[in-house]
Amino acid sequence: MRLPRATPEEIGPGRVGVVGAAAGALLVALVLAGLYLGRDILVPLALAVLLGFVLSPLATRLRRWGLPHVLAVIAVVAFALAMIGGSIAFMASEVRELSAELPTYQQTIKRKLASLREAIRAPGMFDGLTRTVTLVQREASDIAAAATATPSPSRVQKVEIQGESRSPLQNALDGLERVASPLLTAGIVLVFTFLILLDRLDLRDRLIRLMGGNLHRATDAMDEAGERISSYLIVQLWVNLSYGIPMALGLWLIGVPGAFLWGAVAALMRYVPYLGPMISAVFPLTLAFAVDPGWSMVLSTLALIVVLELISNNVVEPWLYGSSTGLSAISLIVAATFWTALWGPVGLIMSTPLTVCLLVIGRHLPGLQFFDVLLGSAPALDAPTRLYQRLLSGDIDEAVELGRELAQEAGSMPAFYQDSALPVLRRAVTDYQTVSTSEHRLRLITGMEALLEELQELAPAPAGATPTVLCLGAKWEVDTLAARMLAHALTLEGAPAHADPALANSAESLAGVAMQAPRAVCLSVFAPEPWRTARRACRRIQRRWPGARIVVCSWNIGDQAQVDPALAESLGAHAIAGSLVEAVLRAREGLGADTAEWERASVPPDDAQRLRLLRSLGALDEPAMNELCDHAAKRAAAIFDVPAAMVTVVADNEVRVLGFHGSLRTTVDGQDSVINSGQAFQVAREHALCGHVIAQNEALLVPDIAQDPRFAANPHLRGLGLRFYAGAPMRMKRGGAIGSLCLLDTAPGHLTERDLKLLQAMAQDLMDAIAQRRPQADVEAADADAPNEQEPSATVGQVVPDP
Repeated sequence: MRLPRATPEEIGPGRVGVVGAAAGALLVALVLAGLYLGRDILVPLALAVLLGFVLSPLATRLRRWGLPHVLAVIAVVAFALAMIGGSIAFMASEVRELSAELPTYQQTIKRKLASLREAIRAPGMFDGLTRTVTLVQREASDIAAAATATPSPSRVQKVEIQGESRSPLQNALDGLERVASPLLTAGIVLVFTFLILLDRLDLRDRLIRLMGGNLHRATDAMDEAGERISSYLIVQLWVNLSYGIPMALGLWLIGVPGAFLWGAVAALMRYVPYLGPMISAVFPLTLAFAVDPGWSMVLSTLALIVVLELISNNVVEPWLYGSSTGLSAISLIVAATFWTALWGPVGLIMSTPLTVCLLVIGRHLPGLQFFDVLLGSAPALDAPTRLYQRLLSGDIDEAVELGRELAQEAGSMPAFYQDSALPVLRRAVTDYQTVSTSEHRLRLITGMEALLEELQELAPAPAGATPTVLCLGAKWEVDTLAARMLAHALTLEGAPAHADPALANSAESLAGVAMQAPRAVCLSVFAPEPWRTARRACRRIQRRWPGARIVVCSWNIGDQAQVDPALAESLGAHAIAGSLVEAVLRAREGLGADTAEWERASVPPDDAQRLRLLRSLGALDEPAMNELCDHAAKRAAAIFDVPAAMVTVVADNEVRVLGFHGSLRTTVDGQDSVINSGQAFQVAREHALCGHVIAQNEALLVPDIAQDPRFAANPHLRGLGLRFYAGAPMRMKRGGAIGSLCLLDTAPGHLTERDLKLLQAMAQDLMDAIAQRRPQADVEAADADAPNEQEPSATVGQVVPDP
């Protein structure tokens, strides 16, 4: 008879959670037991994988040079063995020489030790106190012994246990076993390394298969793990060399015997985290103590080690490491302790690469995401969430301190309001009806008021300015807080504004506003249905101030596409803004068109040379280039999934669009027009973002143009309705960049750092294709090496084909 199986609903959520936690704990215990019990096989395998990461680029380079795969692997392994063998031979030779010289230093060591003993035994200022304490302890011990004394037996039989005598052959076998064990491990590592290099692609395919069905996620995880570990090992090599070489030279100048040996030991021991530098410092200090009859050599060696440690830890490592591993400092310490407990000293050496693998797995596999949170160096909470949490906890001082830090990091008060403070209020409105309590709401309002007062003192408004803009909240107290932020930002941007605590939805409240004739009124709205609330408030504002320009600031639409102007008219407003930057812009427009400014691109100092090379390339010959550039724009739009992409070249006063794919509606002099795929056109250089790409000679990413104070007032971008821009320069080998490959969208967007590098690689591929079409007479003009030269993209393919 089969019993019915209970469902999770019948068991209950509490018991299901307990069962899941118990299963997870059992799984963790089994994994740890497997890592510990299988260390004899796993340690050599992990070392082989680590060596594979180091030697794989060299094997790949030999294959590109035409060497067969098997011969390339054999050559790389032989080279590694030669380097290791040569290092061991060098160190053995140095140790042999030092061993021969050590007996000559015995008298110096004896004299120093004798002098130290005399110095320690000499009477000091605490001798009397020490003798008194010793006497009291001795008397107390005698009293306690007398109280607990028992009769002792008259005779005590002494028993001695002697071990079994061993023959010389057995002793020799034991010594051979101790020597053979590390040699056997080294042999296993060598075999594993050879096999990993030989079947690297097959092993990668099998690991991708084991990681699950999402091929994209598994591929990204493998690529990121390889990049991070390779980057870490390369950077670690440079860090070790930057420490070991100065150490060897410094010890040689001081006169410590075996200076180059101790420099090599110092470089190698830095692969051992934390303990390695301390162990490597013992040897030169001991020799300096033994060689010099005085103390000058010891003090000089100690000073050299301290200076090199300070420079390496505080200058070289932060500069070279950067974010090569992505691990936090505490996770590195915990990982070193954990792997050392499991695998001993070898685990300490491999702790960082192994932990990097766990970090990458957690970043790409949702079920193991806790590894990314626990081990990663990225903040666990973003800036708005951290500020929101401090306010909810009621710790006003900590919230104010964090707000000051975020404002300083943002660079300006309007940027802090836009990026941190307004998202806090938006989060509070979202949580109002779900999880927040009355106490939470009170803490938030009280803390935010204290924070705004502190920030207004930190960035005070210019004295004597008469407010011309009135900022009001529509319905809630959070609306009033946002109005205060907007007024402060407007005042700092040169448009004096006043924030009144009155709520626009109340006629009685509006009647008490002291400001009589504002030129512009900004209405702050956080309501879930902002247009209904804004419509009523706008009617009251119109009756109270008929001639004022009304700007509705709906803070909940910041990530949407540009609002239809007809909506503002239906509300009775003149404009609608979804971000603080846009609100400042719309309010200043009511004060005069001359106040709306945007950042214009500067002209690089070598622009004349750049233009000469641009003409020699024939890039301004539009009929010859349009088909090639249209093809590149179409490919970029498809790969990055954006509605429009274009290829531009920057001439003297204009930006020429040689290739365009997509569709954009533009407004010029009040006339609407549509730009379609394959259409070539040009734009004034001062209006185009591509001019900034040329001036900086690096990629430019603007996630939301309407929220970027540099470009929000640009009339050309507003006419196109653009919200997202990403452009990468097409660099020549000398003379800067001729133009850019750009991605466009009418909605806000974002690219990762990896995506931006890919866009740069595609732009360089296109540059190479354009350079291949130039006349042969101009080859020398653009073939000199440049520091900005990049290799073509291996991800997308390849140089753009000639259509």
